[in-house]
Amino acid sequence: MLVAGSPAFAQDAPANDPAAEAQDSTQTTDAVEGDDIVVTGTRAQGRSRLDSASPVDVLSGAALRNQGTTELGAALAAIAPSIDFPRPSAVDGTDAIRPATLRGLSPDQTLVLINGVRANASALLNINGSVGRGSAAVDLNTIPASALERIEVLRDGASAQYGSDAIAGVINVRLKEARSGGGASLTYGFYNTDIDTARGQRHVSGEHAVTASAWQGIGFGNDGYLTLSGEYLKRQPTNRADYDPRVTPTRVTGRFGDPEVEQYTGYANAGIGIGDSWKLYGWAGYQERGSRSAAFPRLPAAAAAVSTLYPNGFLPLINTKSTNVNTALGLKGELAGWNIDLSAAYGRNKIDYRTLNSANYAYGNNSPTSFYDGALIYDQWVLG
Repeated sequence: MLVAGSPAFAQDAPANDPAAEAQDSTQTTDAVEGDDIVVTGTRAQGRSRLDSASPVDVLSGAALRNQGTTELGAALAAIAPSIDFPRPSAVDGTDAIRPATLRGLSPDQTLVLINGVRANASALLNINGSVGRGSAAVDLNTIPASALERIEVLRDGASAQYGSDAIAGVINVRLKEARSGGGASLTYGFYNTDIDTARGQRHVSGEHAVTASAWQGIGFGNDGYLTLSGEYLKRQPTNRADYDPRVTPTRVTGRFGDPEVEQYTGYANAGIGIGDSWKLYGWAGYQERGSRSAAFPRLPAAAAAVSTLYPNGFLPLINTKSTNVNTALGLKGELAGWNIDLSAAYGRNKIDYRTLNSANYAYGNNSPTSFYDGALIYDQWVLG
C-alpha cells in the first residue's frame, strides 16, 4: 500500500499570542483536511471475485484436465481467452519450452505464482522470430495437471503489488492439499493427415502421444497433509509441412510441427498446523524433459562439402534436455491482528543443447555428425 500526503508547515509563536494560536489551529485543520490517502495496490485477504475491482478467473483443476491436452499451457489457453499459448516451430528451443502470454503482452510480463510464491523462470532466452522474443518466461508445463487444485488468473496489471513482471497480470497455481484419496489417468492420442494430389493420395502420420499421471494424498498428525503427484509424457513429433511435389522423394525435406518430447515430472505439497493460528507449509517439484526438434533443411547443393556424409542433403536435429527443480518453505499465521506470511523459495533450470545429424563444413567429409552446443542455467532465490 502506498500513501501520498501533502506537507504541513507550522511557525513557532508565543503561547500568549491569540492570533498565532488561531493561525496554528487553522494550519492544523487545513493539513488534516488536505491529506489524501491513495491506495494503488492491496493484498488484503478474504476478498471474493465479486468484491474484487479487478477481473479474476478461477479455473478448477478438473476443468483443466478435461481439455484433452497434455500441456498445462494449452489447457489454460483453451479455457481462458486472455491467455495465448502459441506453437512455434524451428526456433531453437522455444518450440520445446513454449512461453504463454497474457493479454497479448510479453511472456516475462506475466507473474506466475505457485501457492502464492514466485515460480522460477526458464533458462531459455527466446532469441528467434517467435512470440516473446527477448524474454525469459516461466515454463507452465513444468507443473503436472494431476497436482492442480485450481488456477487463479488476474487479468489486469498488478505491478503496484508485485513489480514490473506483473504488468500483464498474475497466474496463481494452487496445488492440491489432500489428506486422503488419490487417482490415476492414462491418455492416448494421435493424428493422421491425408493429402489428395493428381498422382493419388498421400498419407502422412505422426504424433502418437501418451500421458500417464497419478496422485495420492497422505494425512499425518491432526491436520497435516502430504500430496504426491507424478506424470510421464511421451509424444512423437508432428509434421505439418506442405506436400512435396518432387519426383525424387529421397531428397531431404523440412519438418514443421511439434518436436518429439519425453518428460518425467514429480511434485510434493505438504503442510501442518502449528498451534492455533500458524501453519508450516512447503512444496517441491522436479522435471526432466528431453525434446528433439528440426532445424531448416540443408539441400544437396548447399551440402556439397560433406557430400559423402549427406549426398541428399541433411536435416539437423536440435536435441534439448531441460531439468527444472523448485522448492519453497514458509510459515504463515496471525500475530497481534496482522496476517504474516514468511517464505523462502529456490528454483533452478538448466538446458543442455546438442545438435544431431549435422556437420562442420571446415572438416569436410571427416566431420563428426553430432555436437555439444553448451548449456543455459538460471538460478532464482525468493525471500518474502
